[in-house]
Amino acid sequence: MSMLFAAVGVLALSNAAMADTTADQLRSAAEQAVRTQYSIAGSRVVITPTMLNPRLRLAACPGTLQTHLPNRQGTPSRVAVAVSCSSGPHWTIQVPVQMQVFRQVLVTSRPMARGDIAGPADVHTEERDIARLGYGYIESLDQLTGHSLSRPLMAGAVLEPGDLNGREVVKAGEEVSLVADLGGIEVRTSAVALDGGDTGSHLRVRNGESGRIIDGIVTGAGQVEALP
Repeated sequence: MSMLFAAVGVLALSNAAMADTTADQLRSAAEQAVRTQYSIAGSRVVITPTMLNPRLRLAACPGTLQTHLPNRQGTPSRVAVAVSCSSGPHWTIQVPVQMQVFRQVLVTSRPMARGDIAGPADVHTEERDIARLGYGYIESLDQLTGHSLSRPLMAGAVLEPGDLNGREVVKAGEEVSLVADLGGIEVRTSAVALDGGDTGSHLRVRNGESGRIIDGIVTGAGQVEALP
């Protein structure tokens, strides 16, 4: 009889070991999948635990829990991870995960005008939650090379790909047509651009006749208007 009771005891322990899959197990599998997906080099992932229904009951899974994340562009702040058991009892459940993904991104150090070309003195890096940067972000100065700003930016603004123009309509050293308004009379002369920029950018030009350095604004390809 003692051997029978021992066998029953072992069976009971075995059944206890095969107890229902817990909410903690589901949450742990989902969170690990998110960390694996979004913890690319240089990222810091912070996950906010989400509550699952305490009455949730799923049969014990004899194998490893499988996970699947939806295919989507960008980095969402919330994602539903499909957690499933493909051996023994077959079930799948969607587990929500709320997260923040921090990376070092470029931020403006001073107010900048449309057409300005950002350089090392104009920007710096700050850690930001890219899950909240729905329009993208810029990580390195190399991404700014040859681009001017398409709109004005305040100091502390995260640089986005949409903030950049793809061309310079005036290049440093190029001969341009300089237009000046002298008491209502438009005067045109040739000048040499000392800086480069896109339409709307402020730059300096050297008057071809007088040699004076004049501040101007680019109005088009090879066209600069003198500022008062």
